[in-house]
Amino acid sequence: MLSEDLLASVLTAAWNGELELLQLIDHCSKLEQSRRAPLAAILYQTWLRRTRSPHAHLAYFNLGATLTNLGELTSAEEAYRQAIALSPGFIQPRLNLGLLLERMGSPEKAVEEWRWIERNVPADTPEQKALLILALNNLGRALEISKQYRDATDYLSRSLALDSDQPDVLHHWVFLRQKQCCWPVYLPVGDTPVALMEQSTSALAMIAITDDPAVQLAAARRHVDKKVLKNAPTLAGPGPYEHRRIRIGYCSSDFCLHPVAMLMVELFELHDRDQFEVYGYCWSPEDGSEIRRRVIAAMDHFRRIQPLADEEAARLIRQDEIDILFDLQGQTSGARMNMLAFRPAPIQITYLGLPATTGLPCIDFVIADRFLIPEEERPYYSEKPLYMPDVYQVSDRRRAPGPTPTRESCGLPQDAFVFCSFNNNYKYTPEMFTTWMNILRRVAGSVLWLLADNAWAEANLRQEAITRGIDPARLIFASRVAPENYLARYRVADLFLDSFPFNAGTTANDALWMGLPVLTRSGRTFASRMAGALLTACRLSELVTYTLQDYEEKAVSLGSDRTDCLRLREHLASEREHGVLFDTSMFVRNLESRLLRLAGHQGGTDARV
Repeated sequence: MLSEDLLASVLTAAWNGELELLQLIDHCSKLEQSRRAPLAAILYQTWLRRTRSPHAHLAYFNLGATLTNLGELTSAEEAYRQAIALSPGFIQPRLNLGLLLERMGSPEKAVEEWRWIERNVPADTPEQKALLILALNNLGRALEISKQYRDATDYLSRSLALDSDQPDVLHHWVFLRQKQCCWPVYLPVGDTPVALMEQSTSALAMIAITDDPAVQLAAARRHVDKKVLKNAPTLAGPGPYEHRRIRIGYCSSDFCLHPVAMLMVELFELHDRDQFEVYGYCWSPEDGSEIRRRVIAAMDHFRRIQPLADEEAARLIRQDEIDILFDLQGQTSGARMNMLAFRPAPIQITYLGLPATTGLPCIDFVIADRFLIPEEERPYYSEKPLYMPDVYQVSDRRRAPGPTPTRESCGLPQDAFVFCSFNNNYKYTPEMFTTWMNILRRVAGSVLWLLADNAWAEANLRQEAITRGIDPARLIFASRVAPENYLARYRVADLFLDSFPFNAGTTANDALWMGLPVLTRSGRTFASRMAGALLTACRLSELVTYTLQDYEEKAVSLGSDRTDCLRLREHLASEREHGVLFDTSMFVRNLESRLLRLAGHQGGTDARV
């Protein structure tokens, strides 16, 4: 740490142009280590104004990093650009400038900086190779976010060709191939063995690859081991607080136009305020949607925690004395697992966000029903099931469809039997797609209506249809539309064909709400039993199959007899009005009774019953 006298001496030397660059960097580093970064910035700026040096670009680069850490982003950008102007071949400021521009909301400009490196920096030396790999990885990540999947995959493939041992890059590369329906997903790239690809696959991507619950648990635990803080201090005590009402907290980056909020919003609205006080902890985009407005209005206290570090956010939750904290993310995009690792609440539950085990030791329970997680599969969950009596999934009864479109306006044949599957394309597998093509082959004139998720998936699926001897014109792709128009589409289709091993969740709920029968295949994992749980709750177990052959035969049978589908629609109309699947008030009462037991307000603590 620099004393005040030494600091004055150093500043004077900088003012007089008498401070060597290495001395400058050493003194500024010590200032930053002693949490006096503003003084380091002043020292850099003084030196740069008063010193003529051929190495000024290095000082500008360091100044940019210091200002970035201080949140002075515009000034940091100027410093990086000065470094580049003085030394156009200086690579590091371009890397940092890209990250800064991305943070400032200019991802296109960030991509320009990294593309300059990609075009101009050869991998001739270990240092250049490392910087090129960083640029390629940033390009892959940024373009994946902007849904430019093909280019993102190409950049990450180049990165892996330079260094095959990059688990985090492989994690994204595998998921990108899934999103584009590039089969097989595990394809040799560089010197990467398939075993390393499998070990690098994220918990979310693994859900769509395998129905083996042991493999999914292992994937979740690997991610936790690599990414989650170990030995974080526990903030909450073991016992409940002495509040008149139980305080429930919901944490999410999806309190916006997102399936999680779209399912849960009425739950927030219906909580019994005589017994519960409801808090929302949000790092979601301000999308201005009606769903977001409803979520915010339904919370007694709504905390926007985007600016807070994970520990700060955890301490805020602890300060609010939350009795039961719901994690609505799991290991999905935007998750703040380290916030949960501080255990800010004595009871922590995961729900809806990740349809699999989280692998997080700080999560105590997962909301389930006995179809979703059978007793024999419980060992493959790091959480204890908190069993609901009817169904695990809550619904929003206020969602309303728009006007029913015509088949012509949807690009559908007027008289054909229309199978649909509006799942995200990354859920599709070659095995299930083969079954779908078998169904089309056997049901004359039928078509398959799919979500137009991205252009590369659409092109690949059409080619896969040709490979299986099916006219690609029988695949019809629906673009994304507003929620009310999306719901109205279900009135036009005849039968929803579910995906496997990653079933429809919210999508199946929407289809059943709109009276469209859903045919599913159930397996052993949470994700492969979601639609089966919904169908069991609405007394349609006849639509739950357990092999692809049975699934195909049932689809062909229904596709050959529209009267049977009409019978199923009539049954669903009755279930919508009188069944348990869409009885949100009863769901909330059942959940609250279990939360009361967990918090010790009604005696007993066995929350698994």
